[in-house]
Amino acid sequence: MIPNDFGTRPAGALKTVQLGEYTFETGGYLPEVTLAYETWGQLNAAGDNAVLVAHALTGDSHVASSEADPSIGWWEGLLGPGRPIDTQKWFVIAPAMVGGCYGSTGPASLDPEGIPWGSRFPFVTIRDSVHLEHRLARHLGIAGFHTVIGGSMGGARALEWAATYPDFVRGVAVFACGAAATAEQIAFGQAQVLAVENDPAYRGGDYYPGSGPQAGLGLARRIAHITYRTEDELQVRFGRDAQAGENPFGSAARRQGRYQVESYLDHQASKLVRRFDPNAYITLTEALMSHDVGRDRGGVEAALASVTATPFLAAVDTDRLYYPAQSQQIADAVPGDHGVHIISSPIGHDGFLTSAEQLGDAMRATLGL
Repeated sequence: MIPNDFGTRPAGALKTVQLGEYTFETGGYLPEVTLAYETWGQLNAAGDNAVLVAHALTGDSHVASSEADPSIGWWEGLLGPGRPIDTQKWFVIAPAMVGGCYGSTGPASLDPEGIPWGSRFPFVTIRDSVHLEHRLARHLGIAGFHTVIGGSMGGARALEWAATYPDFVRGVAVFACGAAATAEQIAFGQAQVLAVENDPAYRGGDYYPGSGPQAGLGLARRIAHITYRTEDELQVRFGRDAQAGENPFGSAARRQGRYQVESYLDHQASKLVRRFDPNAYITLTEALMSHDVGRDRGGVEAALASVTATPFLAAVDTDRLYYPAQSQQIADAVPGDHGVHIISSPIGHDGFLTSAEQLGDAMRATLGL
């Protein structure tokens, strides 16, 4: 399973560009890097009406529907004509992060000899992704971004943009993400990585061609998804109810029947396994674990003190993966008087995806969208 086949995506929806060779932050090297991206709206003659939207860990470039691809995107409520990011006014670009499996160069991509990179693929940091996205922006004639926006891993990328290229970013919107990965977030990430690597089908990362470590990837997704939701939501939706037609107490030896919440997690795992490359999952998870805007900049507070972009900081009130206090840390460190805008949602971290439009008016007012 190498999910780099975009044959089902309508023609013209996904664009790609080759950006040349690249040496990664920790020393890895690729002789050629391709980035895939989608766009909405038109870039003006000055090249200064651009907005970059950065996807989360298992997201892709399809943020919202378009003429080229009318299917619903993952942030449909925020992007489009008349929406908070109005594509009649702004040129919006959404790149697929390097190391993933949605068109940009990743572990399943072929090396110059036609062999998948697999275990040889370089270690990628959030900072690496931003450097390559900057190359993409300059290639497209973008003179600067009015706003860079993202949630979760996309928020990490947005914040890194503001710190790495301050002269290129006028506004930054960071949803449900902190300034650096915490010990707990790293711990959750490690558990997911090991779930994939300990699947016998992983074969050290060189499982192409073939189905690869599907069981391990499914387990990683289960671990992750629990952190994306809340205990209250799971209890209200499922409680201790048995899955229809199954009995958790129906066998004399090992339990066979499932509870409803188990069936729900199985479903989430199955969906991801069908669409995502396990090596890419490891690459991006470890990139997010690496997130630290203060690395080699004197620490988080020093790095954020140098941010000149207007910030819009948002958190989900029930998030148990990225607590609102972590957004407040950014607000306190960026120069100026800034607050944290709160998304009210019972479901936890994923509220930044499902309910971000709650903050549309505030985002327009703060960032001048």
